[in-house]
Amino acid sequence: MEKVGIFYGSTGGSTKQAAEAIAKALGKGSELHDIEEATPEMIASYPNLVFGTSAWGIGDMQDDWERFVDELAEIDFAGKKVALFGVGDQAEYPESFVDGMGTLYCRLPDKNCVVGFWPTEGYKFYFSLAEKDGQFVGLPLDPHNEDALSADRIKQWTTQLKKEFN
Repeated sequence: MEKVGIFYGSTGGSTKQAAEAIAKALGKGSELHDIEEATPEMIASYPNLVFGTSAWGIGDMQDDWERFVDELAEIDFAGKKVALFGVGDQAEYPESFVDGMGTLYCRLPDKNCVVGFWPTEGYKFYFSLAEKDGQFVGLPLDPHNEDALSADRIKQWTTQLKKEFN
């Protein structure tokens, strides 16, 4: 598999932990970057990308992603594959579960490069900006209520990504 750049924004640590687990599951060639220190040139250097963000309050993106997201328009995503993951709390915020991931998807200049869609079955939420056509635009994780499911979901999702990235 070609290099994978994993760019995450993390305030409380859950998104960073998820990014680390994803990098480990993807294996050799995966490189972690905090979006706070990223540049468009760094992102453009990878053929395969994973973007991760949490949702804050009623669906806001993590602050560092919020500051960076407009710079995605400067990147040529032609020939690239982008997978998304989001961290949220479906019990406390069922009306905006992983909306940060949905906002990130909406702000990508090229939706055709997105891979890693994930089923909504098994989640308990009312609404999510990250749901498109009956599936999530990436992997939703809920370390607050379903932490025990995260490792298996990451394993399944990264197995899927290895196929979709190649």
